[in-house]
Amino acid sequence: MTLIGRTHARGVETLSLDAPERRNALSAALVGELAGALTDAGQDTGVRAVVLTHTGNTFSAGADLRDPPPPEALVGLLRQIVELPKPVVARVTGHVRAGGFGLLAACDIAVASHAATFAFTEVRIGVAPAVISLPLLPRTDPRALARYYLTGERLDTAEATRIGLLTAAGDDVDETLAPVLDGLRRSAPEALAETKRLLTARVLETFDRDAAHLTALSARLFASAPAREGMTAFLERRDPEWVV
Repeated sequence: MTLIGRTHARGVETLSLDAPERRNALSAALVGELAGALTDAGQDTGVRAVVLTHTGNTFSAGADLRDPPPPEALVGLLRQIVELPKPVVARVTGHVRAGGFGLLAACDIAVASHAATFAFTEVRIGVAPAVISLPLLPRTDPRALARYYLTGERLDTAEATRIGLLTAAGDDVDETLAPVLDGLRRSAPEALAETKRLLTARVLETFDRDAAHLTALSARLFASAPAREGMTAFLERRDPEWVV
């Protein structure tokens, strides 16, 4: 079964997370297939930019609790998006949760419809937003991120734009996205690659410095007793034992 849809129009390769029955959760299979599609797009001289989008009402619900990817694989995917020599644009019309933020933050530009919602739900299942912090911390307002990391509260598109999670939002995501794609199509490929390299240097410094530590932290927390309780409670649709 194909988990990543691919279409191409006027230099823009659109990659769609296509596992709506699992809310596009980041399984080992989906992460691997998306990495392959990005490699193909990066090597294709006919691709000027990549749009990363989704089917269904969820962009990504985060790690697939039944088939999670190894933390190293998720780190590799996020770094691949950041390092791709072509701009990657997130197109979001649904919900973003937990690990889905890693994909969103790794993209160079992120555009959403007002139907989208956002929540860092890791603390509510007994883990921490570890690996996804690699692209998030350099690009997002630190005070706001502290609040939403620690509470798991839901954000709307206005707040997500204000704190730097989104570039722009509108009623019609494609209308909002149109001038962005037009600008990318009018730009020289080599100039885009060099400009992206300038913009992502600080993000890649974070990967170089923190990836090993955050990968180990993620693995340790997901194997912990609180995580087992949190994931079980989530699957059983009940509050975990620590809720007061």
